Amino acid sequence: MPPWVIPEGYRFAGVVSHLRSEPDRRDLALIVSDRPAACVGVFTQNRITAAPVQLCRQRLPRSDARGVVICSGNANACTGEQGYRDACRMAELTAEQIGCSAEQILVASTGVIGRRLPMEILEAGIPQAAARLAHSLAGVNDAAHAILTTDTVIKVTSRVVDHGVHLLGMAKGAAMIGPNLATMLAFLMTDASVLPADLQAILRRAVDRSFNRISVEGHTSTNDTVLLFANGTGPHWKGPALNHFAAVVEDVCIELAKAIARDAEGANHLMTFQVEGCRDEADAVKIAKTVSESALVKTAIYGGDPNWGRIVSAAGYSGVAFDETELSLWLGDVLLYRQGNPVPFDAAAMSAYLKNHREVTIRLKLNQGSGQCTFWSCDLTPEYVRLNGDYTT
Repeated sequence: MPPWVIPEGYRFAGVVSHLRSEPDRRDLALIVSDRPAACVGVFTQNRITAAPVQLCRQRLPRSDARGVVICSGNANACTGEQGYRDACRMAELTAEQIGCSAEQILVASTGVIGRRLPMEILEAGIPQAAARLAHSLAGVNDAAHAILTTDTVIKVTSRVVDHGVHLLGMAKGAAMIGPNLATMLAFLMTDASVLPADLQAILRRAVDRSFNRISVEGHTSTNDTVLLFANGTGPHWKGPALNHFAAVVEDVCIELAKAIARDAEGANHLMTFQVEGCRDEADAVKIAKTVSESALVKTAIYGGDPNWGRIVSAAGYSGVAFDETELSLWLGDVLLYRQGNPVPFDAAAMSAYLKNHREVTIRLKLNQGSGQCTFWSCDLTPEYVRLNGDYTT
């Protein structure tokens, strides 16, 4: 496993509780801070929210969080009042094991919607996970595996920020991924000391520039959760120094977000959309989101078909006002469309570029202003249809 840097004062565990039907599949994780930590969160914008999201929203932000318990295989969404009671019970069970109040524990879940949690499994599994908590690479690895659903790889990264401060992030996500979060979970832990208000602003901006800039199919889920813990083991960050810390948090979030888009269900390509020259950033995001979610664009990239008309036409219905003579398009480094006019290109070479590169870049440029964004998505493959056509059956 990679030599991740683990922030001081955190322990991790991931166990097989048999919440999932697959034998030997880790499905229950704990992340615990040995001391009270500032904690903030960003959550789904879906009006239908899972019980763990409701619980976390009520408990955050706070300055004395002790950890989060995560289960995979059951979303505990659309489960009514009993679902909320079950989420509270998960927190209570965890608090009993580590010696804190239930309100200091957060909860996250991912999996199938509309099924009640089998609490007898969690009643047995949470003590088992608590007994395996460790400040170790193995603990991080186990936790990162336990939060996965249809992901094919774990998503973990870390940084040494500065002055003895460390940041570790892990995430899961492969489908139901749309801007404004999706069926994705992400947990970031630092030993920095940062006030909750500053931490919230830092996380909000980082999420807007990362997890809110990826899309698989545009479907916003009920469970999306991003949590950031700062337990204050290291130096206190304030004033201008926070800008550096914030930049590192954003960098980690971008790396995790790209890993989610790269690992999207059935995906063969990671597509990077660079949109520039818009009136403002919001217009750039609108164009990127619209083009990235076009099934025609996605299938063209999958098939190695440099059918650039699909890209410019999608930009045209994005809702952003512009004249077609303002728009130019590049695929990779090759200009295909200049200010409303087609540019001759080698179609075979462009097809080879798409077929031979796992990561492709699509650049769209207007001349209206300085608004720009980078956005990530994936192609649409038969495997995605297969996976989602029989997900619960």
